[in-house]
Formats: sequence, structure tokens, C-alpha cells
Amino acid sequence: MTDVTATTTPRPALDPERSDLLAELATVRAALTATARGLTDEQAGQSPTVSTLSLAGLIKHVAATEESWLRFVVEGPSAMSFDLPEGVTWADFAAGTAREYPQWAIDRQNDFRMLPGETLAGILERYEQIAARTEEIVVGLPDLSVTHPLPDAPWNEPGSAHSARRVLIHVIAETAQHAGHADILRESLDGQKST
Repeated sequence: MTDVTATTTPRPALDPERSDLLAELATVRAALTATARGLTDEQAGQSPTVSTLSLAGLIKHVAATEESWLRFVVEGPSAMSFDLPEGVTWADFAAGTAREYPQWAIDRQNDFRMLPGETLAGILERYEQIAARTEEIVVGLPDLSVTHPLPDAPWNEPGSAHSARRVLIHVIAETAQHAGHADILRESLDGQKST
């Protein structure tokens, strides 16, 4: 199994801020993926605590989150649509009483689980591809201050926006937070500690 860090191809010289942000993201990715080292697919898909979280599910979620936010950096709010089906309100959605759920919500739920036919190796490979794409995007940005308005959603303050810099900080924080969760899951599975 490989650790998800940065691409292996040499990259152009970066300014110190981009270099630091990408290095920190690579560090927290490696901390997250280290928790799955030596596990079988079955173990990676297990939920060993009262939570439904599994190590494979956490890695899938973090990868999907990074991919989504970096698409936002490139495409703006259209990359993150939170539309609800006609006739469904946010109150229905939050209460779990919606007659229909949007595909984005179903996909998000599936990102937290290892689905039939998925393998830990496949999930890690996809994460490596996303990591390489993130680096490519960050290297190609004219400036980390590139900013887009956030999409309409109840959890986003109306009229708020995020810069590429803020997105990277968010992705680093999200990855680090889930690496901590992953440590607990791994220790619950077999007593091993990744750090």
C-alpha cells in the first residue's frame, strides 16, 4: 500500500506559501492513509465503534471533499450544487422526512462507506489521483487569492466567498480532523496506532 502524499514528478518552483500549504496537506494525507496500512479490505470496511464510520469510508470522504473543494477553486459555485428536489424543503431534509433525496446527498452518504466491489487499494489509488490533481491546480493558479462566492446552502452564510487559500486551509483542517478519527478507528480494530 502506498501513502498518499504528493506527486512524484518534479514540480516547478513554487512560492513559499503554496509550497508550505501543499507540504502540510501531504503530511496530513499521509497521517490519514497510514491508519489503513496493513489492513484487509474487510477490516478497512468495518465500523469498530458505535459510529458507522470505517477507515475506508473516512478516506473516501476526505478524498471526495478535497476533490469537490478543488473543483470549486477552478469552477466556482457551480461545482457544488446543493439543489433539492421540487417540493422538498431544507426543514424536510434536516428532519429526515423528505419524500425524495437529491443525488448529491446520496453520493455524500455513500462517500462514508466502503461499497460492495470497492477495495482499499482502489480507494487509496483514487485519493492519490485527487492529490495529484490538487497539486496541479494549486501550481497552475495565478494567485491563491482567487475567490468565488459559496453556493447557496443553509450552512453557507449568504453572500460569503472563499479564496483558493481558504479552501486549502479548510481541506488541510478537514483531513487532519479525520486523521484523528481514523487513529481511533484503527486502534479499535486491532489495537494498532498509526502514530
